[in-house]
Amino acid sequence: MMKIALVCPASLPATQFGGILFLAVDIANELGRKGHEVVIFTTNLDFANNPHTFNKNLLKLEKIDNFTINRSNVWFHQKLFYVNPNMYFEIKKFKPEIIHTIGLRSYQSLVASLISKFYNIPLIISDQGGLTTHPELKQGSQMKKILYAIQNPIIKFIVNQSSKIIVPNKYEKEIFKNFGNRLKFEIIKNGINLKTIKHVGINFKDKNNIQNDYILFLGRFNKVKGIDTLIEAWNLINENEICKKIKLVIMGVDFGFEKEMEFMINEKGLSENIIIIKKPSRQEIFAAYKECLFLVLPSRWELSPLTPLEGFAFKKTVISTTAHGIPHTLTHDKNSILVDPENYEQLSSEMENLLKNKDLRDNLAQNGFNLVQNECNSEKMAEKVFKAYENTISEKQLKK
Repeated sequence: MMKIALVCPASLPATQFGGILFLAVDIANELGRKGHEVVIFTTNLDFANNPHTFNKNLLKLEKIDNFTINRSNVWFHQKLFYVNPNMYFEIKKFKPEIIHTIGLRSYQSLVASLISKFYNIPLIISDQGGLTTHPELKQGSQMKKILYAIQNPIIKFIVNQSSKIIVPNKYEKEIFKNFGNRLKFEIIKNGINLKTIKHVGINFKDKNNIQNDYILFLGRFNKVKGIDTLIEAWNLINENEICKKIKLVIMGVDFGFEKEMEFMINEKGLSENIIIIKKPSRQEIFAAYKECLFLVLPSRWELSPLTPLEGFAFKKTVISTTAHGIPHTLTHDKNSILVDPENYEQLSSEMENLLKNKDLRDNLAQNGFNLVQNECNSEKMAEKVFKAYENTISEKQLKK
C-alpha cells in the first residue's frame, strides 16, 4: 500500500472547474480501489456558476468512494489563484510517500513543491493548462499579465523540484522544455471514468422540454472555448431546411463570457433556436451526451480535452478544431471532424454535413468509442500513473 497525496486547486463538488479536477478524482478513485491510501488536498471551492464561490461549510475531510478529500479554506484569491495556507500543514501531517500536483499556476502546486523540498518527498507534476500557450497569457487584462509574470519564477521552482513530469502528449512535453533540458517525462494519455457514465437516470429532452433533435456544446462560457464562433456558424445555417427542426444546446458555467454570449444570441435573433443550460449537474451532462446528435467544441485552445472523450463514451462524435493540443487527442476523419479555429464558415459547413450524413456520424462515433474503451479511460491512465509513482520512488531510493 502506498500513501499518495494528490494536490489540485479544486475538487468535488466544484465540477465547474473542469478537466484537472476530474483527472485528480479519477486517479484517486482508481488507486484507492486498489488499496492505496489516497488523499486529494484542495480548497473549499463549491459548485456554482462561477470559479470563485468558496464554502466554509463543506466538510474539511470527506470520504468519497475509494479516496478522501482534505479541504482547506481559501483566505483570498486572484482569479484562479486560490490561497489556502492551512493545506501545507495538512499535507505535512499526512506524511505521503509521494506527492502528485496537477495545475502548476496555482498556490497549491507551490505548497506541494515546498513540502517536497523540505521533507525530501518525491514530487510528480502535471499541468494540463498550457504554461506558455494559453491565449489568456497574452490577451488577458493587465492585472492578469502581472500575475502571470509573478508566477513564472514560481513555476520554474516547481518544475526544478519535480522528480518527474507527466504529460498527456508530445505537445505539452515541448511546452515544458522551455523550463529546462534535464527534465524527466512520462507521456500518459488522459482518460475518462467509464464506470460513472454507465447509468443515466434523466431524460434530458423531457427535463428541458426539448421537442427536437439537438447539437451539443458543453464547456465553460469563455471566449477561449469558441462559443462566439459557434453562434456565428449556427447563424449561417439555422434557416437551412436540414436545421429547421434542430436545436443548438449550449451547456456550461460562466467563466466571463456569459453576458456577451447571451447578447450575441439575442442580437442575431437566435433565442428560439439556441437553448442555454447553466450550471448543469454531472447527471444532466451525461443525459445530454446520450441524446444529442453530436458535439461541437470549436475551441481556440485546448491541451488534451476530456469532453470529446466523454462524448465518445456515449458513441457521439465531435466537431472541434486543429488548435494546439486537440489533434493529439482527436483524429480528423477517423473519430472527429477538425476545422480551423475561428473559421465559422468552415464550421457551419461541417455541422450541416454531419446533420445530413448519419452514416458518417455513426462511423466516427464508433471509432471514438473504441478509443475510450481500449486506451483513453481512467483505469488505463491510473495504472500508468501508479507505475510512474513506483519508478520515481525506486529511482530516489537508488540515489541515497
